[in-house]
Amino acid sequence: MRAVRSSAVTALAAAAALTAVAGCSEKSDAKGSDAIQVKASDDACEVSRTSFPAGQVALAVENKGSKVTEVYIYAPGDRIVTERENIGPGTKTTITAEVKAGSYEIACKPGMKGDGIRQKVTVTGKGTPVKRDPRLDEAVAAYRAYVQKQADETLPLVEKFAAAIEDGDVEAAKKAYAPSRVGWERTEPVAESFGDIDPKVDLREDGVDKGAKWTGWHRLEKSLWVEKKITAEDKKLAEQLVTDLKDWQKRVGKAELTPTSMANGAKELLDEVQTGKVTGEEERYSHTDLVDIQANVEGAETSYSLLRKVAGESDPELVEELDKQFAAVKKHLDGYREGDGFVAYDDKISKAKRKQLSDTVNALAEPLSKLAAAVVKPAK
Repeated sequence: MRAVRSSAVTALAAAAALTAVAGCSEKSDAKGSDAIQVKASDDACEVSRTSFPAGQVALAVENKGSKVTEVYIYAPGDRIVTERENIGPGTKTTITAEVKAGSYEIACKPGMKGDGIRQKVTVTGKGTPVKRDPRLDEAVAAYRAYVQKQADETLPLVEKFAAAIEDGDVEAAKKAYAPSRVGWERTEPVAESFGDIDPKVDLREDGVDKGAKWTGWHRLEKSLWVEKKITAEDKKLAEQLVTDLKDWQKRVGKAELTPTSMANGAKELLDEVQTGKVTGEEERYSHTDLVDIQANVEGAETSYSLLRKVAGESDPELVEELDKQFAAVKKHLDGYREGDGFVAYDDKISKAKRKQLSDTVNALAEPLSKLAAAVVKPAK
């Protein structure tokens, strides 16, 4: 999770009020050429229209500033309907999402920090209901089962990690730490859709709001690798981590999912790699970033695989490129394997190697950003 998010929710959020129900979607009255133009700069966020119909919405974003930026659609309470990170200066991208009628804000975040420069927008009407391709409903159902399985398999691993902390066994806790995070990292966009859970379990120290208590995996990571001891407070934090993740386990199967949120979630997992893992910021004490990266890629590939057939009918060239780039990323990561895991992501991983990994991931992230549009586009 990125430290700059103080209230971590993602493209799969905005839950029941914001995404189309399974079995049908809402087709916007606006045509594809009527995408909302968003011009982001270092001090402005210009939106071409502040009112548009509900349904499948496209934001055509152009970063005219000097800083890397992010663009969000926020629902009330800063719940995120969709987002796109890593939009470089002078570049353009299109974001496709499903949005229901209501009041929202479109935000640009120059430097990818802060609350962003915001414009209020209104989404009108109910759109035109259309029957969704049943294969997409099957994909959503299969992905829902996948995220539930990941949560179910995570809990015993977290309990093992917490038990080692309760026993005061630093080395056993270190060994259990990275495996306990894999299921979470594979499904992070869904996990973050419950905005009250993610800040409790996956916040980094520099993401903690002033006056707030730092809890979760990374607080315990610091105790184990930096302080090299387990305190009574750490034992309480480990117990709370299990409690919070049990809450996640109970709720994750009920998350609101759509084909476009699955596609955008896959892209977000790659953004997580680029903004936190490749830099070494995520696991700054344990240096287990490569485990997280592998899990992020696996989660993204699962979403893609479930949507691949439908996307391939509308954009076969895109699917061919995605197949190629997923294979390249996995091959690159295999080069860092050591035994059953990965080498430590510390000073041994040179800047040149980090750049190579970043370039490989970016080569996948760019075409993956087009998956949501391919899913909703008619077959050729």
